[in-house]
Amino acid sequence: MPIVEIPVGPQHPALKEPIRFIFQLDGEIVVGAEPRLGYAHRGIEKLAEHRTYVQALYLSERICGICSVAHTTCYVETAERVFNVEAPPRAKYIRVIVSELNRIHSHLLWLGILAHEVGFDTLFMYTWRDREMVLDLLEMITGNRVLYAINMIGGVRHDITPEMADKARKVMDYLEERTKYYKRVAEEDPVFNNRLAEVGILSPSDARRLCAVGPTIRGSGVKTDIRRDDPYSAYDEVPFNVITYDEGDALAKTLVRIDEILESINMIRYALDHMPGGEISVRVPMRPPPGEAVGRVEAPRGELFYYIKSDGTMRPYRFKVRTPTLANIPALCRMLEGIFVADIPVVVASIDPCIACMDRVLLIDKSRGKKWVWTKEELRRYSLKWYEEHGRR
Repeated sequence: MPIVEIPVGPQHPALKEPIRFIFQLDGEIVVGAEPRLGYAHRGIEKLAEHRTYVQALYLSERICGICSVAHTTCYVETAERVFNVEAPPRAKYIRVIVSELNRIHSHLLWLGILAHEVGFDTLFMYTWRDREMVLDLLEMITGNRVLYAINMIGGVRHDITPEMADKARKVMDYLEERTKYYKRVAEEDPVFNNRLAEVGILSPSDARRLCAVGPTIRGSGVKTDIRRDDPYSAYDEVPFNVITYDEGDALAKTLVRIDEILESINMIRYALDHMPGGEISVRVPMRPPPGEAVGRVEAPRGELFYYIKSDGTMRPYRFKVRTPTLANIPALCRMLEGIFVADIPVVVASIDPCIACMDRVLLIDKSRGKKWVWTKEELRRYSLKWYEEHGRR
């Protein structure tokens, strides 16, 4: 049977955001996948370079609405290295608590979406109902349900009162029982096992070779986590286990995230019980000295990487972000090989993709092997010239 190519995306019912794949099929079996990115590029990096450090902080939070606090945590941890300041110990614990609440909300949201993809809408509604309790906690602590705006260079904006801590402990008790139930469903329900087990397998060697991150690589038995390997905030003081499963399939990635919810619950309890007293922020100068720094955090989807370069002004000279979804795209293409066409949505969903937060633009002339970067004004002039030549204004 000849190899057939079919496009999926950038608009497709199985895709929550625009991305295109060209699949090579041998009958109903996928034998190759070629991704096409760039449909949701927003230019946030370049925008941040034309804003102050404080304004760029809020831009970074809008890179991803689901793991927004991971972006601001990575931003402020990196910026604090540039400014040569350090957040107080209590602020570091608050960052851990908010980050782990955000991880729980992200994993519950993803579990509901995965359940919807396999036709298990009851589980979708259960997980999103419980996720509301996490969002209520985040709103109680930060004042917001999605974009929390709690992190600042030099600390955090809001403290956690004893009353808030008591409410959080009660919610953690409830969520622990619900999460254990979801784990039993994932392990025992025939819908999950038939749709997820032995689907989209990523071997440990491929996971390392293709530089997968987060639950995607931990679902292949590779024990790596930025919170342990390169601790930030107060993660060097809060004990936790790095969750791994050896099977490498979609079910293993599901169980990794469910167990990580249980770990996050225990981490929040520990942080609430051992949070030091004192201030929650320090004063920061308006301008940092010239220099550069990199920062890494473990976002819900995996390693999030930030680079900030200062030229001594109030604006970052260079601002660069590498998100976990971009890191997992090569591994995703490997996972898609050998599956049935009907399993494509499940395998794509198994990496918990966030397309808009990973899209970047790179200009390449293939004929000359040349790469280059345009300024905002150069891009504007090119676009005007292109529309003039093509008769459209």
